[in-house]
Amino acid sequence: MSFTVPDDRRYLESHEWVSTDDGTARVGITDFAQDELGDVVFVELPDEGDELTAGEDFGVVESIKAVSDIYAPVSGTVRAVNEALFDEPELVNDDPFGEGWMLEVEVADESELDDLLDADAYRDQIA
Repeated sequence: MSFTVPDDRRYLESHEWVSTDDGTARVGITDFAQDELGDVVFVELPDEGDELTAGEDFGVVESIKAVSDIYAPVSGTVRAVNEALFDEPELVNDDPFGEGWMLEVEVADESELDDLLDADAYRDQIA
């Protein structure tokens, strides 16, 4: 099976993605992760204003098969939470890189992005 891995993002080995635009990072889980989890039935996310630390868990995705922690790809302050996921957690399955995004974070240190996998390295990991 082939999974979507957009080239314009960076990835954690734990299957989160991050895209950045002008100091703001949008975070979600990858196509591979949502496929491994199966049907997502619940998403627990932090509140706006919460502080995240790169590499530490910030929430939970629950599916019919498993409960999985979600890890922060970068440190910073949560600026937005995708509240649509509370009513429609299946958006994570349907569109993990679009409507299924989870958080927007004001990035504290953009150099942390250099520690993440690029798309080719992530493709190699899930191959």
